[in-house]
Amino acid sequence: MAVGADGPLSGSRTSADYFHGRDGLGGVHTTHPHLTPSQEWESLFSPSPGSVEELAVAAQHHSSFIASKRPAYEEMLRVLKQNDPGTITIVALGPLTNLALAAAEDPETFLRAKEVVVMGGAVDCPGNATPTAEFNTYADPVAAARVFALTSQMPLSTMPPAELSPNLPTYPSTLSKQLKVKLVSLDVTRSHNLTRGQFHERVAAIAAAKSPLAEWTSAILEHCFTRLDVMHPGHEGDMASLSLHDPVCIWYALTPDSWQWMLSLDSPLDLRVETTGQWTRGMCVIDRRNRKRRDHDDPDVEDNGLWLGNRSGNRIDWVVGTPGADMFASHVMDRLFVKQQN
Repeated sequence: MAVGADGPLSGSRTSADYFHGRDGLGGVHTTHPHLTPSQEWESLFSPSPGSVEELAVAAQHHSSFIASKRPAYEEMLRVLKQNDPGTITIVALGPLTNLALAAAEDPETFLRAKEVVVMGGAVDCPGNATPTAEFNTYADPVAAARVFALTSQMPLSTMPPAELSPNLPTYPSTLSKQLKVKLVSLDVTRSHNLTRGQFHERVAAIAAAKSPLAEWTSAILEHCFTRLDVMHPGHEGDMASLSLHDPVCIWYALTPDSWQWMLSLDSPLDLRVETTGQWTRGMCVIDRRNRKRRDHDDPDVEDNGLWLGNRSGNRIDWVVGTPGADMFASHVMDRLFVKQQN
């Protein structure tokens, strides 16, 4: 365990505690204290958390794990340095702040990662934080833009404005390689859903038998389903449907070979993140025009904004499908709660 950044690279902090609770788990640490470690966890969820060092020291006393005294981005770099290049996959299920900090601190070490699997973005669908932006990219668009820039042959060409992260250095003009990013966006995760009815059918009896896992999972998901009842009138009750965004991303990371053909036909995609728009912060921007790339200084190719600049542009592998969306919820339930044999 390592404590991450306490806010985005630029702008104010955005949270989803209205949906997930202050602890991200529906408040389970207060509603079900018998299922929650008691040692020093209160400090992690306090209204005014301490510094990274104070939190790490507090967590160090917990008997179930040894917490790192380093901030998360330093711990990430340590792991990458201590393992062979191309052997570590980073799975990012939240804003990319810690990844951006690691890349800024030591880009060549960061590029030792085999790939970065990102749950984030809304490419050809509405966002869930704003009409155009998915929550993770909205929460720290500057971090997303900086990480995605490492997929370009010319990272400086797609970096966000320097004034948005004045305390971080720019990347060197040349790097040894390009970062591989697999983007698992809302476009695909929204089709992988678990309904309250499905969950109750599978878990109710196990929870009644006092299974700690079933009780703990039920507490978390019931909080989410209750929020969905309020947010989507007419689809409440057993029809309330929770999108399994993060589990889909983990599914890919565990079984990447069976997904290779599911990447976008346009992959790698020149996808960039808007960082300064009043209404489009965190929006994933792609060029839908039929334009060729500029060949050096060809005067016949209009390139306002230098989008088509020679060798510029990001190269994101966009995942647009999975091996089985209809069966995914059942698959997750099977893995969490093994069916009892008669």
